[in-house]
Amino acid sequence: MSKEDISRRQFLNYTLTGVGGFMAAGMLMPMVRFALDPILKEGTDQEMVAVTSVEELANEPKRFDFKIKQKDGWYESDVTQSAWVYKAKNGDVIALSPICKHLGCTVDWNTDPSHPNQFFCPCHLGRYTKDGTNVKGTAPLAPLDVYDSQVKDGKLYLGKAKPRKGA
Repeated sequence: MSKEDISRRQFLNYTLTGVGGFMAAGMLMPMVRFALDPILKEGTDQEMVAVTSVEELANEPKRFDFKIKQKDGWYESDVTQSAWVYKAKNGDVIALSPICKHLGCTVDWNTDPSHPNQFFCPCHLGRYTKDGTNVKGTAPLAPLDVYDSQVKDGKLYLGKAKPRKGA
């Protein structure tokens, strides 16, 4: 026998505590997994959505609204998004997010009389040039996000808005 004998009562106490802890972990684990599962899953890229006909595009930015399917955890919904779209001089289609990079307000095209032909954010007087570059000295510290875009069969398809490379 060892110097420190365990009484029968202590042995039962340790055994029941261990078994109880094991059973509690077995009951809690599925609940924890259920709560964390959506967070642990990899996000899927947004599918390209048809927004407009290429014929409708001009050199001046025009706002287009479109719907995407969004999944938040277990909830799926249709969400309306917007894009400022125009054709550049070289013929490329440019699609910019209307969300200001300062505090997330919505920017408008050519609405500030003192600064024509710029995107303007009325929340904190932020401004962007036509290509989405933030004007130095105004609130935004980064350019507008650019949508993944693709022209197919005369239609413009937009994907997810992403920050510009090097921004």
